[in-house]
This record gives sequence, C-alpha cells and structure tokens, in this order.
Amino acid sequence: SAEEGGEDEEEEEDREKEKEREELLPIPSASSAAAGGLERGAKNQFSTFSNFITTINQKKEGIGNRNSPTQLVLPNIKNVRDLPPICLDVRQKQRISIDTLPQEVKAPIPPELSLPIRTKTVKDFQDDVEKAKSSGDWKAVHDFYSTTFDSFLEINAAFKKDTNAPFNTIEDSGINAKFVNVVYDALLNTPQDVQKSVLKGIINGLLQEWKGPRTKDDLRAYCILLQNPQFSNTSTYVIYAHLLRQIAALTEADHHFLVHWSKKISQKRFKQLVDRLLQFISLRLFPAKPEEFPPMVKCTWWIPSATKVLALFNAANSLISPPIISYMDFYNSTLDHIDLMEEYHNWQCYGNSHRFSFCQYPFIISIAAKKVIIQRDSEQQMISIARQSLVDKVSRRQKPDMNMLFLNVKVRRTHLVSDSLDELARKRADLKKKLKVTFVGEAGLDMGGLTKEWFLLLIRQIFHPDYGMFTYHKDSHCHWFSSFKCDNYSEFRLVGALMGLAVYNSITLDIRFPPCCYKKLLSPPIVPCDHNTLVGICDVTLDDLVQIMPELAHGLSELLSYEGNVEEDFYSTFQVFQEEFGVIKCYNLKSNGDKIPVTNQNRKEYVQLYVDFLLNKSIYKQFAAFYYGFHSVCASYALLLLRPEEVEILVCGSPELDMSALQRSTQYEGYQKTDLTIRYFWDVVLGFSLDLQKKLLHFATGSDRVPVGGMADLNFKISKSETSTNWLPVAHTCFNQLCLPPYKNKKELKQKLIIGISNAEGFGLE
Repeated sequence: SAEEGGEDEEEEEDREKEKEREELLPIPSASSAAAGGLERGAKNQFSTFSNFITTINQKKEGIGNRNSPTQLVLPNIKNVRDLPPICLDVRQKQRISIDTLPQEVKAPIPPELSLPIRTKTVKDFQDDVEKAKSSGDWKAVHDFYSTTFDSFLEINAAFKKDTNAPFNTIEDSGINAKFVNVVYDALLNTPQDVQKSVLKGIINGLLQEWKGPRTKDDLRAYCILLQNPQFSNTSTYVIYAHLLRQIAALTEADHHFLVHWSKKISQKRFKQLVDRLLQFISLRLFPAKPEEFPPMVKCTWWIPSATKVLALFNAANSLISPPIISYMDFYNSTLDHIDLMEEYHNWQCYGNSHRFSFCQYPFIISIAAKKVIIQRDSEQQMISIARQSLVDKVSRRQKPDMNMLFLNVKVRRTHLVSDSLDELARKRADLKKKLKVTFVGEAGLDMGGLTKEWFLLLIRQIFHPDYGMFTYHKDSHCHWFSSFKCDNYSEFRLVGALMGLAVYNSITLDIRFPPCCYKKLLSPPIVPCDHNTLVGICDVTLDDLVQIMPELAHGLSELLSYEGNVEEDFYSTFQVFQEEFGVIKCYNLKSNGDKIPVTNQNRKEYVQLYVDFLLNKSIYKQFAAFYYGFHSVCASYALLLLRPEEVEILVCGSPELDMSALQRSTQYEGYQKTDLTIRYFWDVVLGFSLDLQKKLLHFATGSDRVPVGGMADLNFKISKSETSTNWLPVAHTCFNQLCLPPYKNKKELKQKLIIGISNAEGFGLE
C-alpha cells in the first residue's frame, strides 16, 4: 500500500506539472506578410513551443530542481508572499545613494563569468535583415536571435559595449543602447519562428538555476529583456510575469543599479516600458478574454510584481530634472474602477507589510481616484464626528438639534474676514463637520452655493496686499508668506484651516501659491506627535526660488556661473538684508556670517543658505501656523498618497477653461441643444474673453475654477426660464444650474448675459 500511495503521489505531481505547462500560452503568429513562405522552415527546424517548454521542464526535474523559486511554472498561492517588499516609501527611494546604503545591503560583487566573443555590429545586423527581406532567407537573422537570447551571458556578449570592461557603476550600464533598439525594432517584422526562438531563449534564461547574488551582467540582461516589444502581446504575459517577478525579487542594491541605469533610457523607450507595464496591470485586472490568462488564484503575484517594477521606473523618473516623462504618465485609469476604499482600508490596516495594496505605490493612482479616496475619507470623518455629537447630546438628556451636525458659520459681508476668523477660532472643535455658511441679512439657504461664495470672497480679501499676511510677486504672479515678525501668528493658522476646509468640503479655491508651498505642506504629510519636531521645512533649490522671485533667482544663478573673482567683484558676506516696515534688517546666514566673505569656493553654500533662509527659516513661524491649521482639518493618511502637485490641483482645481468640453457635457431642461437660444448662447460664450468665461463659470457654479475631473464633473445644466425676456439670467450655484429666458436674438442674449455675470454677488430666494 505504501508503494501504491507513492505512485499516486507521483501521478498527481505529473498531472499538476502538465496542467501548469499548458498555461504557458501559444505565441502569436507574425503578420502573414512577414511570415510568408517561411512556415515550412519553422516546422522542419524546430519542435512546437509547448514541446520545447516540456523539454526544459523535464531537464530541470532531472537535476532535482523542481522547487527552484525561478522555475517557470505558476506557483501555488501560498508562495505569493515570497517576494520581499520593495519601494515601500517611494519618496525615500528617490534619494537613496549607493554610498548611503547600509552595509548589509551592499552585497559583495560576485565574479563575472567570461563572455563569449561576438563581433556582429549594428551595421552587420542591419545588412543581414535587408538581405533576408530581399532573398527570403532568414537563416542568418534567425541564428543571431536564437544565439543572442539563449542565455544571460549571450545577451551580454551581444549588447555589452566592451565585453572586457566590468561596468560596475551606476553611471554607465555598459549597454549598447543603439544596438538593442535596432534589434528590437526589427524583431516584430521577422517571421514567427524567429520570434519564437527569442521567447524560447528568454525562458531558458529565466529557468537558469541561480547560486548566490546576481552579477552586473545579470542586471544588464534584465534591463535589456524588459525592453522586449513582444511583451506588449497578451499571449506572452506568462513569460513577462516571471521576468517581472525575478526583477521584483532582486536586492535593494540591485534595484538601485536598475533605477540609475533606467534613467539613461530615451524618453520614447522609457514611455513604452511604462505603458507596457500599465497595460499588463490593466489587462490582468480586467481581461478582455479571461481564458487567455491562468486563473487569478494562481497568479495573484502578477500585479504586485509589475507594480514593484513600475516603482523602479517611477524612482528613475524622479531622479531627473526635468523628469523623463510627466508623473501623470504613471497613472493607471483602470484603477478608477476598482474598490478604492477597500484598497485604502487594507493599506491603513496592514501598512507596508507583505499584504499588497495599490496605496503602497500611490504614483499609479490617478488624481481623480485620489480625490474619491479623500472625499469618502472626509465623509466618513464627518459622519463619525456628527454621530459623536449626537450621542453626547442624548447622553446628557438634551434635545438633539440638526445644527449640531454642521460647522455653522455666520458672517456679515461688511466684516467678512474678522467674522470668519472669529467663527473658525470659536468652533475649532467642529471643523471636521460639514460646513454650512449663512450671510447675515440674506435669505439664501446654503446647499453648497453660499459656501463657494464665502470661500471666494474670503480668499480675495485675505490675500489682498493691504491685509499684510501675504506678499504678491508680480513677476511670478503668485503669493508668498510675509516675513514680517509679529506677536501672534494665529491668523496664519486660521488661513491654513480655511484651505483645509476647502479640500475637506471639496471646494476649489483661486489661490496662487507656488509649488514650493505644497511641498512644504507635505513636510511631513502626517503631523508629528512630538511638537518640538520642525514642520514645513523641505529641501529647496534655485528651481523653487525662481517660481516665486525669478529676478533674484536669476541673480544668484549669475553668481554661481561668474568666471571672475567673486570675493573682489561682489564684495558680499554670508548675510541677507530685508526691509521690514521701512527699516533694513540684517540676518546672518551662518554663525559669524558677517565676517565670512563669499568666494568662488563657497558661493554654492552661500546660494543654498540664501534660498533656505528665504523659503524656510525667515517664514518658519508663519508657515508652521499655516501647516498646523491645514492639518487640523485635513489630518488623514490619505495625504500620504499625494504629491505636492496633486495637493495644488485638489486645492485650486485647474485654471484651464475648456468651454467646448463644457458644451459637450451640458444637460438641458426645457431646451434642446439644437434650439436657437442654446445655439446663440454657445456662440456668445465661446467668443467671450477668458475673463468673461471665468465670470460666467463663477456666476453659474460659485467658483471660476475647474474641478479635478474636468468640466464634465461640474454637471452643468441650462434650464428654460419662463420669465419675460426683459429679465436677466438667474443661477442656482448649489446645483450648477443656469436659468436662461428664451431671448429673441444673439445681441440681446449677449447683453443680458454680460450684465448678469458681471454683477454676481449676493443671494436671494425666488
């Protein structure tokens, strides 16, 4: 019975292996033009692809390596957690230097194996391809591809710039990028048997038994294989997934090399690599033909592996200034259609543990999806706070009042700033409740419109130069914090709370802060428990200063590039001079700075200290108060998902007005879009200046900013007003609705519309 049991187990294992082999899908056929007349040669020279895989697996079994982690079969789900977590903190990853890596991460460099000698050049290869196209004899090309991709050593022999040089630095991968590009560009136009031979070779390399750490030649091979255009086809995804898994499982030091080598890839190829990974993730989540892929339960590691590799490219992109591609090119809009809150809650519960969540890699989540997460997180906090208020009221045997569920702000238009700041200061405990605004003496009910009006008017007054809290820089068209010292910085805290309320209540503001402000606002993104910890301090450079004070930044840049004697010609010291209330004050940039001359040797330090003083130290108390005010309302782990640029979009929306997009998404009530009045309306609006278009948007919606999702997210509606055509248009800003009388001609409509949108303050009830 023991022997029978053993035979049963072996038969079970054989069945499992056969099933796993079948899941390596067939290779797509090349175009009939490229493969014409060549199928006979393919059949005579090579066995089928599935037979080849079977042969390789049998060889692996013969040497007792059936449990190798790199075996090209689909693992059981219990092995999903074998991959070590990488890039858990993407921001930190961008700043890693090989010199700062801990000793245990610096794996010893294993000896490189001697490479075969391959002498084929780019021109030789191109000549072979041209001859094959004209003669139909692809043997030379086939031999090159099958030999080159047969192993990692052969890949290096073909594409390494110098086979005798080690190329062990992050600065130069040693890859002949031009040759790689030419070979891959030609690959998809070769016959099917040539393409099959490449994939067979890749499988052979991935099945290799690894002993010890990877060599730099191995990393070069991974870097080259990732660029294979065949992996854009879903039928190669099983092979692609195993390649991604091996790369994701590399050590931190190996990832460091791949990141720095990747930043040298051309923009076009880099974008193709990123798009290929995004497509792989999308199609695994929502396959067009589910039967093309193994069951999800058997390949749960596909998406984590691809996302971790994508994180390496994101880190490489962030190392370059300007970046190779936009950070938005890493967005995967497919994720907008999954259960984002489940992802967010998993991330909150498990953090950066082995349990995968897209929130561990926020660069892949679009700003629209992040806005949904933040909105729902805010709503849940609002409900929780309101419920607690209700419970407290009932527990004290007091009669519940609906107003206790809201942050009620009552203000007079004539004392808007002082009333608003007083209300927010008194009701600090209610800041996380739903905001409701009442203008004293006006009959308007706040269903959202009054709130938008309040924000708009309040921001306009607070940022006025006469108020003294912020300085407007005409050259850069932005505001910055006044460095004037004062006894009380509470107003800056309240302005921060005001901006936090806008994000919390999904209101866009017309604020013109430079990008540096939002970088400081996320430094750190979560308020530290230790109140002695500095907040709002971030690394700043001349690039940040040029966005605020371009003229001063240009002068400092000239100082850095000056070829003469800086000390004698500029006669400067490590000091900065500022005018405060008509008095010139002097500050040392470092200890005894007034006695240290600026020279050719120390001018970089001088410029860095100067920029740091202007953007960090001179306004520290003002910005710290602003920081705490913002986070008193917006304290949420969701902020960890955001880049500074994304915070700016959430706060300010988009300034780009696309009225054609608004026209396409507008809904009508009482009108048809073909009616004469509607055609007059859009002819007039599309011909408006940008200023008048902004006024129309403000009149109809309460804000002149475009929300994160674009014009379509406004849900703009035009309704027919049955009043006399002598009346002006009316707007319901709570519902983004414009009520338009049926004016008789375009001239009358334009005249009445301009009068209406130019006098758009105040609310009443019909």
